[in-house]
Amino acid sequence: MGTKVGEIMSKDPISVMEGDFVTRSRQLIRDNQLRGLPITNGSGDVVGIVTDRDMLKIDSTRSNVTVSGFSVEAPMITPDTDVEEAAKLLLRANYALLPVVRSPEDRRLQGVVSPIDIFKSIDPEKLAQRTAEDIMNTETKTCNPQDSVAKVWDSMLDSDFTGMPVVDDKGRPVGMITRFDILRTGSARIGKDTTYAMKVEKLMRSPLYSVGPKANLRDASKLMLDRGIGRISVVDDGKLAGIIDRYDVIKAIFGEE
Repeated sequence: MGTKVGEIMSKDPISVMEGDFVTRSRQLIRDNQLRGLPITNGSGDVVGIVTDRDMLKIDSTRSNVTVSGFSVEAPMITPDTDVEEAAKLLLRANYALLPVVRSPEDRRLQGVVSPIDIFKSIDPEKLAQRTAEDIMNTETKTCNPQDSVAKVWDSMLDSDFTGMPVVDDKGRPVGMITRFDILRTGSARIGKDTTYAMKVEKLMRSPLYSVGPKANLRDASKLMLDRGIGRISVVDDGKLAGIIDRYDVIKAIFGEE
């Protein structure tokens, strides 16, 4: 028997009701560093989700708009769903999260499953025969230490990347900046009037966690798990060769490449 969703799901998740204003959803996502929120109706039944990408693009002038207009459909799973099935559902459309309901007939919210929940449940030993270059993404966007945080913020929202490697003028990786690094400062202004001029070098995380292209994927995954990081750089001869994130590892485990 495989692991069940009920064993790994996040219980008592933060949620919003379909009549709540989008400004409330945005604040909950920002303050709690979430990728999305389940939406429930007056009976506590799940009716959809809202994603961080949509919510973080909303400016404060839309304070009278409710979340129902931004609801996204997502597969419903139950505590008895196999984690492998949940992982494949999540990967299929790159969902931010999957709501967990009591049963197919009873849609009351029981929890959520996110990529982080699934990533934490993997067995790195299953990756022992593979290397970092087997699954790394070579088309990731990068930024420069002197770029403005506002520029990087806009790029992240447009691309739906949650993290970006920072490389110097010679293409050498020097750090990593994530969406939540920016949100954590409390001063990223969301909307068309964004004027956040701080430089990336002030917020980026360094030193950079990295592995070589031939590194064992098991060891790379363990590093991500041990350090609680969502992505790791693959560096070859001092230059950025690619990025591995949680989704890449989940794909490698569950065969959805």
